[in-house]
Amino acid sequence: MTEETVDASAQLSKLSQLRQVLSQTPRWMLGLGAAGVLLAIGVPMAQTQLSAQESETAEASEATTLAVETLTVEAVSSYEVARSYTGEIAALRSSDLGFNRGGELVQVLVEEGDRVVAGQALAQLDIQNLQFQRRQLEAQVAAAQAQLLELERGARQEDIAAAQAEVRDFESQLQLQEQQRSRREYLYAEGAISREQLDEFAFGAETIDARLDRARSNLNELLNGTRPEQIAAQRAVVQQLQASLGNLDVDLRKSTLNAPFDGIVSARPVDEGVVVASGQSIVRLVENEAPEARIGMPEQAASRLQSGAVVTVNVNTESYNAVVKSVLPEVDPETRTQVVVFQLEQAALAQVNPGQTVRVELTETIPESGIWLPTQALTQDVRGLWSAYVVVPAGSEDRAAEEDVAFEAQAVASEIVSEAITGEADAYTVQPKAVEILHQESDRVLVRGTLQAGDRIVTAGIHRLVPGQQVRPAQPF
Repeated sequence: MTEETVDASAQLSKLSQLRQVLSQTPRWMLGLGAAGVLLAIGVPMAQTQLSAQESETAEASEATTLAVETLTVEAVSSYEVARSYTGEIAALRSSDLGFNRGGELVQVLVEEGDRVVAGQALAQLDIQNLQFQRRQLEAQVAAAQAQLLELERGARQEDIAAAQAEVRDFESQLQLQEQQRSRREYLYAEGAISREQLDEFAFGAETIDARLDRARSNLNELLNGTRPEQIAAQRAVVQQLQASLGNLDVDLRKSTLNAPFDGIVSARPVDEGVVVASGQSIVRLVENEAPEARIGMPEQAASRLQSGAVVTVNVNTESYNAVVKSVLPEVDPETRTQVVVFQLEQAALAQVNPGQTVRVELTETIPESGIWLPTQALTQDVRGLWSAYVVVPAGSEDRAAEEDVAFEAQAVASEIVSEAITGEADAYTVQPKAVEILHQESDRVLVRGTLQAGDRIVTAGIHRLVPGQQVRPAQPF
């Protein structure tokens, strides 16, 4: 048997394979394989023309078989996503400090940017009128206290002696008056005096008797001491004056504006000489403690954070450790986010300021199965999907799906021509596999679809490939 006869037999075998594929193809797909049949018919002619030049055959083989970079893919059951959330730096406390009464501002003791400690004086109001009022109240308190002391000690011995002498005097006068009255009654009985003269002496005795009763009452009052009600009333007067004095002392103290906490003076809107109103802002103070970061997050992300967890936050170009302080319970009805409060480390105090933008990145695990591919391994499919080229040994393609029969017929015809030209049967071809992109990260994507774990895909140069094209992997299988 000659060499030409052997080659012809091989080509007839290939044509037989093509007829078997075409016999399974519906009539409406036969047209798709016509080009392949024409190629198959022209194979003997191509082989006859090129068989004389073995060197030219090698060059043709090298030209039609592409060397490709490949990668064996593996499946994953989940992937991690880094999500960034933005918020702002907020001081623990910030206050616009002012006086609780109006007056002339005589002194401001700090400047913007000054660091102050709790209790430090910041500003001063004019207090001259308050000082005069205090002296007046002090005098009133002293007078009331002296009167109270007099009531508590009771009457002096001198007053008691004077009251006793007054009683004795009235007793003597009454005794004398009684004797004179007795004589006048005798004279009246004898007809020596008139009735009017007798009545005058009788009325005088009654008057002296009334004065004697009053003197005795005064003496008893002095002897019995001051009544408890009088002492209690005077004590109340003293307490009222002392309360007024204490209220005035409060006004005096509050005429000096003191820092309620350690902080930094962020604003000083008024200067000396201005008459300020009650509550008007004199100094704005921001607390000088470890700052907080308040960041809004979706409910699901916020619910995964536990109080006390340590995360890294970024302010400008600097990174700081922060502790999850709390997750506020209210959900913003517009953004559907919850505010998470982070306590920054003490080292951030000198570097960050309230109002600055802060970001935190959190890693979230997504339970989604898929396969990671390099982005350059994907090509857009004619159906609007994405495809990856899988490298398979020639002749091992899946021909089960009816819609791929025509395509496979064309691939067989292409293989026949290729083998006729190159004389090589041990080759690989590429087949597209439709995939859906689930997630993308910089230079790789997570996909799912017809691609299976263990498949070997082409990772670069896919723009030069067509389905069924013969390739040569750069790395051995």
